[in-house]
Amino acid sequence: MALSVTVTTSTDTATINLIGELDAASAPAFHDTIEQAAAAGVTHVVIQAHELTYMASAGLRSLVFARQKMGDEVRITVAGPSAPVARTIRQAGFDRSVTLVDE
Repeated sequence: MALSVTVTTSTDTATINLIGELDAASAPAFHDTIEQAAAAGVTHVVIQAHELTYMASAGLRSLVFARQKMGDEVRITVAGPSAPVARTIRQAGFDRSVTLVDE
């Protein structure tokens, strides 16, 4: 399944909605969205992962890219990841760099 990426930006928050699979083929679309959020100068990025069905290692690299691009002063939240996606993030230890919430 392909990845659908949409972003909405308010004054200080970019909300990125991911639907589908985040893998090597779809990572560039996510990176483009992170670039948009960085250019907007937001202080919080919320990645809505309710409908993200799969995250490959390229997806983890994408989260690393987001963390590096946004800088440490920007909070990154992954909201509503499925159990397999949350497990992938935790097993990589990346839950120390982003906040996982169940909402």
